[in-house]
Amino acid sequence: MNLKECYVKLGGDFDEVMGRLPREQLIIKFLYKFLDDKSLELFESSMSNQNYDEALRAVHTLKGICQNLAFTRLYESSSQITAALKANDYHKAMEMAPQLSKDYYQVIHAVEEYKETMEG
Repeated sequence: MNLKECYVKLGGDFDEVMGRLPREQLIIKFLYKFLDDKSLELFESSMSNQNYDEALRAVHTLKGICQNLAFTRLYESSSQITAALKANDYHKAMEMAPQLSKDYYQVIHAVEEYKETMEG
């Protein structure tokens, strides 16, 4: 799997990220760093504890990362939850959380698969 194929698999926009980070090595560095990101975990625990301010910070952070790395699908789901939390629509945010999780793990699995291909 090459980097462009990884982006297709994770629901991202390879051309957009190449415009932002014009060296593949730089993109790869940030893809691998994303594997250690705890934003989703913090979002989920904050929602469970009804700490909506912290949940908003976590999902907003995730949204920013996704925008920078052109993770289009995950950016869209994190943007929708960010908007819901900013509007104090916690029920809507909870309803959308499973899609966010699905999109997040799609990115994680694609990056892990890419990393295995490169290291294999």
